[in-house]
Amino acid sequence: MKLAPILYILLLAASLPAADAPKPKPAAYLTEAEARAAGPDFDLQGEYADANFGAQVIALGDSKFRLVLHTGGLPGAGWDKSAKTEVEGALTGAKAVFKGGEGKPSAEAAGGLLTGTDATGKAFKLIKVFRQSSTLGAKPPAGAKILFDGSNSESWQNGKLDDRKFLRCGTKSKDVIQSGTLHLEFFLPFKPLGRGQDRGNSGVYLQDRYEVQVLDSFGLKGENNECGGIYSKHRPALNMCFPPLTWQTYDIEFTEAKFDAAGMKTKDATLTVKHNGVLIHDKAPVNSATASAGLKEGTTPGPIQLQDHGNPIYYRNIWWQPAK
Repeated sequence: MKLAPILYILLLAASLPAADAPKPKPAAYLTEAEARAAGPDFDLQGEYADANFGAQVIALGDSKFRLVLHTGGLPGAGWDKSAKTEVEGALTGAKAVFKGGEGKPSAEAAGGLLTGTDATGKAFKLIKVFRQSSTLGAKPPAGAKILFDGSNSESWQNGKLDDRKFLRCGTKSKDVIQSGTLHLEFFLPFKPLGRGQDRGNSGVYLQDRYEVQVLDSFGLKGENNECGGIYSKHRPALNMCFPPLTWQTYDIEFTEAKFDAAGMKTKDATLTVKHNGVLIHDKAPVNSATASAGLKEGTTPGPIQLQDHGNPIYYRNIWWQPAK
């Protein structure tokens, strides 16, 4: 038997990469210090505004950026809902530079300023702003059940706290709910190389049936699978997602589905949702349980689920007020 050809084949196979070798997951930064240590992208990303424009600069990793320009101001703060303008950009030295070309704005972001010219050639200078939700830190009203205040995770199935006393995703409330109002606050990681559903993904399920999506959708279109979407059912009226590493809020008024004595549904569940204090759904009907729900529609109440979708998402200040 000739061994040389066999040895050659074995050595060649050993030198080839495994076809199914998993790619490393993009880094997810949970603190501003970690994000800044990785480079200038985090400080360049964010929201910029003046009396005429609002701009969102999105960090895309690998020294790439996207500029989204809104006429009138930022979403929920002056934007006139006219078509947005998007320009791709890249890191040049310590600046994010956007070369729009003919008919598009050009700009540079650095040092807390976004300067440039709009599509007509008119100069602008926008200042970086840091918005907070108007319902951040909202206190539970009389009669509300406090589900998480940072002291412990006893109200949650296998609830896990990090060193900062925040509740990690991947848990369900021990209590089940019917109709009422939920307040919670969530924190998205900075994950510039993440894309689509791998960019800070979680979800808030009412009765473990109806999901309001949680995702780093900062500056994106606002689809029904992005932040604020009732997953696969309704897109938000506005994309109110703030930049990652910012505490954000959901205030959700939930009316459960109605059933007759025979167990037949007579009325869909509805959701009214405020994202960062801005109304994005108004009594939106949900005709079935959303994707990946823990429970199918039925006559029994269910828990609140904070979905784990492979990303480190954290929650705080969670309370539930049953409907009267």
